[in-house]
Amino acid sequence: MKSINYAKLAEIINAEVSEISNLKFQISNVCIDSRKVTQGSAFFAIKGENHDGHDHLKQAFENGAACAVCRLGFNSNGIPSDKPILFVDDTIQALGRLAKYVRRNSSYKVVAITGSAGKTSTKNMVSHVLKSKFKCYSSPKSFNNNIGVPLTVFDALDDTEILVSELGSNHPGEIEYLTNIIEPDIAIVTSVFAAHLEGFCSLDVIKGEKSSIAKGLKPGGRLFITDTLFDYCTDKKIKFEPFCKPQNVKIGGFESSFEIEGVTVQLPLPGRANVENALAAWTVCKNLGISASQFAAAIATVKPADMRMECLQIGSAKVLCDCYNANPGSMANALETLSLISQQEKKRAVFIFGRMGELGSQSESLHSQLGNTIAIHKIPVVLTIKGDAAIAAQTAHNTADYDISVNVFENLTQLCDNMYKFVKPDDIILIKASRSERYEAVVERLKGLFIG
Repeated sequence: MKSINYAKLAEIINAEVSEISNLKFQISNVCIDSRKVTQGSAFFAIKGENHDGHDHLKQAFENGAACAVCRLGFNSNGIPSDKPILFVDDTIQALGRLAKYVRRNSSYKVVAITGSAGKTSTKNMVSHVLKSKFKCYSSPKSFNNNIGVPLTVFDALDDTEILVSELGSNHPGEIEYLTNIIEPDIAIVTSVFAAHLEGFCSLDVIKGEKSSIAKGLKPGGRLFITDTLFDYCTDKKIKFEPFCKPQNVKIGGFESSFEIEGVTVQLPLPGRANVENALAAWTVCKNLGISASQFAAAIATVKPADMRMECLQIGSAKVLCDCYNANPGSMANALETLSLISQQEKKRAVFIFGRMGELGSQSESLHSQLGNTIAIHKIPVVLTIKGDAAIAAQTAHNTADYDISVNVFENLTQLCDNMYKFVKPDDIILIKASRSERYEAVVERLKGLFIG
């Protein structure tokens, strides 16, 4: 980001200024972690679930912070009087106001991506391809909330030509807030599933939330959406365009292919969902001047995002690590891919899973539907733990018309301790759960079993 003087910063974030004499110095970067502060940083003190940045002001200044942004009423006793502090009603809102200013005063184009699933994978594909032609920046992680999106803006270098950001949400209003910060030139909605129902209550509310990304579009900006949103956006008179359509789609377990404008694209990622993500990525890239042949050449080397249908070879076992997110739609996609790989490889499929989080009052019925999906794909070995996930396991057991081994454990530790009894070295193993369930522990235990 370009340097901003202290007085301008105070104006942008509507801050009250501490009593110091020098208001002429510059801030050159923004930081929320006192350990990572460098010379010229504006340190925003943010209160989180486990830590409060206000407790670390002294360290931030010792590390070179040019100033700190704190909440009104914060007692700055103990901080040297020559250290400038700006006081605001809400430091997270102030972070957003500064990000909006930085974005508006930057020359790069912005691609914003939201959806119930596929945000990070699509973001990675888009940025991977665009980097072959442009100076493109995207956050290295899932920085998709009211802190992560501003940090993405701040971290973009001054010569960035295209910034790619994902926007996430678990309650109404978040996407509209974020899109108004980042003001995209191109907005994408990858998918719409029943997800975060504790905050949204219904699929229709989710559709409204995802489509609200259009509210922040720059003049002349374009919205591209998944076909499951067509009717909603048409009814609400939201202007949109569809994703580009492929030809000769061939869905594979570990890789797939399709044609665009007569060019064959080899996608080295598993399953149908990644093909859909790739088509969203192609739609963006085409509209930013990437040719079909350029897209095909670049996407052929894309890597999976961590813990998102990540294919791991553990000994002789093939493991699909998909532990970052879980909702009914992504579960169905993952199970279809597991079944497809099992058939292609002629090896046994094993499904180790945890609950889908934030489904509210519909959690029981949606986990029961998951059990039906397990049975439809004839998964022979199922391992999970007590709670909502056990509902899925029991439904699979009750509806399966084939031999199925269903195993429900007291907790994740017990599952890991007993896993050796049920998995074999040459299995195809899908591990999937909501991030809060910490099922990456299963991957580590498998490494111990099959590698030693």
